[in-house]
Amino acid sequence: MTPGFIGWALDRGEREALLKRFAPRYPKPVADHVTLKFGDAAAALPTATAGEIVGEADDGAGVQAMVVRIGGTTDRPDGSTYHITWSLGPGRQAKESNDVIRDRGWRPFEAPVPLRLIPSAYPR
Repeated sequence: MTPGFIGWALDRGEREALLKRFAPRYPKPVADHVTLKFGDAAAALPTATAGEIVGEADDGAGVQAMVVRIGGTTDRPDGSTYHITWSLGPGRQAKESNDVIRDRGWRPFEAPVPLRLIPSAYPR
């Protein structure tokens, strides 16, 4: 299987609790995964199994994302930011979270929220 991307899935039980803690602002909750790397068939799964939700980005027009710190950093190796697309409005796509965080920045939380991460590969 050639992965479309590798990264981490959210623990399903923890996901439900997090969705209650951080209510989705838009009609389509996503809250599914954190991406590490796109389209590299030779890439190994990540080894980290924990992270922290440390902030939020929201463009006010249909994209809400939670910023994640893994291994002490929010910076992905490709220069973007680790995040979870949290919720989407009509016509919006998860990949837009990258643009919102880059163009508008994000708001840090007062205290980080621990997060279990499951190393995963996602097919193309």
